[in-house]
Amino acid sequence: MTSPAGALAHLRVLDLSRVLAGPWASQLLGDLGADVIKVEKPGTDGQGGDDTRSWGPPWLADGEGRPTTDAAYFLCTNRNKRSLTVDITQPAGQAIIRELAARSDVVLENFKVGGLAAYGLDYASLSRLNPRLVYCSITGFGQDGPYAARAGYDFLIQGMGGLMSVTGRADDEEGAGPQKVGVALTDILTGLYASVAIQAALAHCEKTGQGQHIDLALLDVQVACLANQAMNYLVSGKAPRRMGNGHPNIVPYQDFPTADGDMILAIGNDGQFARFCAIAGHAEWIVDERFATNAARVRHRAVLIPLLRQATVMKTTGEWIALLETAAVPCGPINDLAGVFADPQVMHRGLHVEMPHAGGGTAPQVGNPIRFSATPIDYRRAPPLLGQDTGAVLRELGRSDEAIAALRAAGVI
Repeated sequence: MTSPAGALAHLRVLDLSRVLAGPWASQLLGDLGADVIKVEKPGTDGQGGDDTRSWGPPWLADGEGRPTTDAAYFLCTNRNKRSLTVDITQPAGQAIIRELAARSDVVLENFKVGGLAAYGLDYASLSRLNPRLVYCSITGFGQDGPYAARAGYDFLIQGMGGLMSVTGRADDEEGAGPQKVGVALTDILTGLYASVAIQAALAHCEKTGQGQHIDLALLDVQVACLANQAMNYLVSGKAPRRMGNGHPNIVPYQDFPTADGDMILAIGNDGQFARFCAIAGHAEWIVDERFATNAARVRHRAVLIPLLRQATVMKTTGEWIALLETAAVPCGPINDLAGVFADPQVMHRGLHVEMPHAGGGTAPQVGNPIRFSATPIDYRRAPPLLGQDTGAVLRELGRSDEAIAALRAAGVI
């Protein structure tokens, strides 16, 4: 039996983006069924293709166990795409992109502001060829404003956008100081926002027949995703400070030492706290006015946290989890990546996927977390080799084998 078509199988996405934010969005659209054509710069020996192809080690191994030229970083965000190599600085290359844009529903790009206008590949130019086109531009700071011309990178945006001001050990602790998140979270969040915005624009196009330009900035996304921390500031006028693993609004909600390591307590209400106290052998905390309510616990966190640490070291992490789970008190271990992918729940949910790779062997993937009942995620294509689908895509545009060979000889593809 064949799998049902993906929910977005009727769409074609022309992906001119590279690195992470744009490719994350296009991979998600590809997972949902869209035909994604990833446009990459021609070249060999690491001089062509998406920058992340060379961001290694580690490198993907081929069927003989030998390292390939594709880095693990590239693999994380480029499945369910076809790779087309085109030099967009050449008129013949620009013509190919225009033909594809005329037949596409979406164009996704993350060039500097105005960078594609010089090639006639900006929204104004392409929308004249295809008025229904949804064109999503991702930049560091947006299409306008005093920073619009600046390059934007995730680490930089985490700092400028306030995330690092609330991430890291508290100022009075050893090792204090601003800290970035361990993955390029702003890029990933921007990719998610892009995929949502693109689908909203497509829905609008279905009703009106009119495409539109989406202006998405990493800085805007980072500020928007400060969530409760932003509201804490806007409501109180006081800038939140770094608290390590503590939570500004909930106590106890952080890591605690155990007899053989550490665990996380994520107690979100007074009932959960009362059940924890009973299991920990400290029923007196339940009626202590300093600890009886969350608001009181937040005010008296400096008193309560040391008391909790004295209690949690009396049992192992496994013993605590077994006891607390039976009482519906949220808790858990702090896993490294080996622990994550060995976790029974992670294994049951199929979050480690292996896909046959054109270079030989298989390419490991992290599964898409979306579960559909009617249009399941389809892992159709492993991350492609550079230019793997150039000939196929150009033949779809009506190019003959002779014409393709001529383009290749001229360095256009």
